[in-house]
Amino acid sequence: MVNSCRRLYERGLIAGQDGNVSVRLAPDRILVTPAGMSKVDVGTDDLVELSLDGRHLRGARRASSEVAVHLRAYRRRADVQAVVHAHPPTATGFAVAGEGLTACVLPEIVYQVGQVPLVPYATPGTEALADAFEPWLATHDAFLMSNHGALTLGPTLLIAHQRMESVEHSARILFTARLLGGVTELTPAQVDALIDLRSRSGAPGANPGCPPGSEPRRVR
Repeated sequence: MVNSCRRLYERGLIAGQDGNVSVRLAPDRILVTPAGMSKVDVGTDDLVELSLDGRHLRGARRASSEVAVHLRAYRRRADVQAVVHAHPPTATGFAVAGEGLTACVLPEIVYQVGQVPLVPYATPGTEALADAFEPWLATHDAFLMSNHGALTLGPTLLIAHQRMESVEHSARILFTARLLGGVTELTPAQVDALIDLRSRSGAPGANPGCPPGSEPRRVR
């Protein structure tokens, strides 16, 4: 977790006190980063252990104020073993502009991450924000948060972290493609082939493919 926090900082995915990271220790316990600390300064002694109902079990510091979303993900998805929240600049720019990353464009993103829906805004640190995730939690592994940032889930912390990096990398590519004149989407058949390949490989996580009725087109 400490290494993941430092990597988020070094990759420019967080700044200041931004973001939070958690892992599932047992079916009913998680370890989460503390509130009020720059993640690059977090050490092992700063981590906080909580029960899945949010009770403080261990650690001298207070848990991240945004842990409600983490707890909701762990309660809803037994396969989720890690959660990463960050403020990747380009991806968050899409969220501020009111856009998710739902177009099926890059094979690597379709295969590794899937669609990245836009979760409606709610005050950070509240149960209302956790509630806003409910329509997508069961079927998605990455999310943009309106006017806020991004969240990724994974069966390991490594995969959750990789998905966060992939979300930002995808956003940068899409932004560049728009500057160059447009975005060419994959066809539904091409996406189905990727989903089939993903399924046969046993890759973990959820992946809803493309929206029904999606057609290849250039989006300006």
